[in-house]
Amino acid sequence: MATSHSYHLFETALGCAGLAWSDDGVTRVLTPERDRSAVERRLLRLAGADIAYVAPVHLPKEIAAAVQLLSRYAAGEEIDFTPVKVDLAGVDAFRLAIYDAARQLRFGETVTYGQLAAAAGHPGEARDTGQALGQNPVPIVVPCHRILAAGGKIGGFSAPGGARTKEKLLALEGVHVGPPPPSQTAFGF
Repeated sequence: MATSHSYHLFETALGCAGLAWSDDGVTRVLTPERDRSAVERRLLRLAGADIAYVAPVHLPKEIAAAVQLLSRYAAGEEIDFTPVKVDLAGVDAFRLAIYDAARQLRFGETVTYGQLAAAAGHPGEARDTGQALGQNPVPIVVPCHRILAAGGKIGGFSAPGGARTKEKLLALEGVHVGPPPPSQTAFGF
């Protein structure tokens, strides 16, 4: 049985991914990496020490469904993540608005940071929108990879692998953007 804060690691076509959840929904999604122990260390650092691992056979139904959706997405299947319930407790109103607007984007649909800011009711706040997306605790479910810099450039990405990971996720969706700048590095989130 899951505790109020739990996590699970799972293999995908892109590598090991992880997610954490509370009784109210998914609280963290970690994008796939090759090293399972690195994913677990990062998840524990981000989610906190008071969290318990849950084996596949003990996953709550909603979490098992989220794992399946993420696995199918990593295999290249067109997936709609809007049914995945997220728990964004502690996230300020601005970021909630940005994340909600991002969740409205469909598979393969991209917008710029400025366009997303306007759609979220915050026109002219592209820079703050980029910062909010850099703090997104549930990437892919809140599809921050679908937000591009002005002029359709790839922009940054805070998951491991930086803009190259963003480029791979977009390619899964049939979106091809120019290569990321060589100096782009990952930021922990």
